[in-house]
Amino acid sequence: MSSGGRNLRLLRKQLGLTMQDVEVASARIAGRYGNNEFLIPPSRLSDIETKGILPSIHRFYSLAVVYRKDVRELLGLYGVDLNGIAKDIEVSTPTKSHFFGALANVSAITMPVRLDPGFDSRRTANFSRMVETWGVVPLSYLEQFATHEYTYGYIGSEDLTMYPILPPGTFLQVDEGRNEVARGGWRSEYERPIYFVETREGHVCCWCTLNRDEIILQPHPLSPVTAKVLKYPQEAEVIGQVVGVAMRLGDWQVAHDISTDSDADPGGGKDAADLFREKAS
Repeated sequence: MSSGGRNLRLLRKQLGLTMQDVEVASARIAGRYGNNEFLIPPSRLSDIETKGILPSIHRFYSLAVVYRKDVRELLGLYGVDLNGIAKDIEVSTPTKSHFFGALANVSAITMPVRLDPGFDSRRTANFSRMVETWGVVPLSYLEQFATHEYTYGYIGSEDLTMYPILPPGTFLQVDEGRNEVARGGWRSEYERPIYFVETREGHVCCWCTLNRDEIILQPHPLSPVTAKVLKYPQEAEVIGQVVGVAMRLGDWQVAHDISTDSDADPGGGKDAADLFREKAS
């Protein structure tokens, strides 16, 4: 008997339910949704509890309803912890920029819960040395700190639009309340607002300029990407302004290195994206 099946049987016994009770309840769910995949006959439930058979996704739902448990908890009985998505997300590096919704259902995170009393936020320091205690914190607890509606984006591994100030692989925090393109007021490129924009081809992180019924999606001057002019708002929607970023340093080349490598091999047909991938690998 697998541990997952054994624990499911224990849950059923604790509730005083027979296999027939589970069948009847799951039949009602199947009838409600017009899908017999939700049905759990006694023979199948017996296989799940004693022979290590994995429930289907529909039967996981029925079991969660009948046993009054969150689906996350039932998945945990089989060694699947959805909170692990936060640390496992780096195994995949999509090439295109996109919305980052993988963490939407994460219920808890590991974060600092006690800092060194000597920590001074005004001074640069090794933050890991300032943490006295790490702990698992339910995300619902963090709701009290929410003051804005944010969207989270990710710059694809082949998206060099804002390179080198925002290299591929950068995570973005986007304030959807700031979706009006500013027309000036900045003194340098570091003060100029950067926007997360959705187009028919996907998402892009860039500077924006409005010109009547058109929007110009402007890359960084050192980027190999060219500017795009699209009809606005028919062909482009400004999701919001980038207000926070998280990136890794040291896995990408500065503009000087790219220029040097390109000159060294003018006939190699390598562009900045090729050089970035070589450096990252």
